[in-house]
Amino acid sequence: MNIEKLLNTIIEAGKMLVESGAEVNRVEETMVRMCRCFEGIEYADSYVTLTGIMFSLTYENKTITRICRVHTGEVDLNRIDQINTLSRRICSNPMSVDELAGELDRIKGMSRYTFKETMLFGAVGAAGFGIFFNGTLLEIVMSFFIGILIRCISCFLSKHKLNSFLNNAISAGSAALSAQLIHQVLPQTNVDIMVISSFMLLVPGLAITNAIRDTIAGDYVSGVARAADAFLCAVAIAVGAGFVMYFWI
Repeated sequence: MNIEKLLNTIIEAGKMLVESGAEVNRVEETMVRMCRCFEGIEYADSYVTLTGIMFSLTYENKTITRICRVHTGEVDLNRIDQINTLSRRICSNPMSVDELAGELDRIKGMSRYTFKETMLFGAVGAAGFGIFFNGTLLEIVMSFFIGILIRCISCFLSKHKLNSFLNNAISAGSAALSAQLIHQVLPQTNVDIMVISSFMLLVPGLAITNAIRDTIAGDYVSGVARAADAFLCAVAIAVGAGFVMYFWI
């Protein structure tokens, strides 16, 4: 068995999980479980943070360790589910290292939502929050279109590798500006409802949830890192919207 390829493959699985938004405890457990399914592995352990992974295994009295840098990625719950399913399948039906690497490549190559699907469901989400906040039919419809605008801007900026802080700030500013322009054309609309409904698309709900889960699980470094990330996202939204509102008034 190619032990170095096994180590690299397990590291790649953990990296994909972290980049997809999985909580640290899940990543560590999945990596160790996958590694121990291979015959001859005497010891396996991992240490995962939001920005890096350290993994060590012992095979034939020889210990190998690798450190991997992790960069922030897009939330992909389907990828997390696929890798977790793969780890459970390995436990019941062992496979070779090459087969595991092939499965991970297949999962990595799976297409996410198309641009049109992203726009559509972003718009539906914004409209849904318009209903939640007791908006009128007109405000719900306007929130729908602002949701499309936010997703278009966010996807465009992400494609050009703009950092998440500026991405959220520009998206929030665009949403606030759109709501103000709509209010000028349709004075009966409520700016607050349209702005808040569309901003819910930018709120880092998964990051906040994982920050709480990691902290409760004792992974304080990752918990604080995720909380800081969520806080910066909230600040970016406030800066973008505040800039527009200040100069508009």
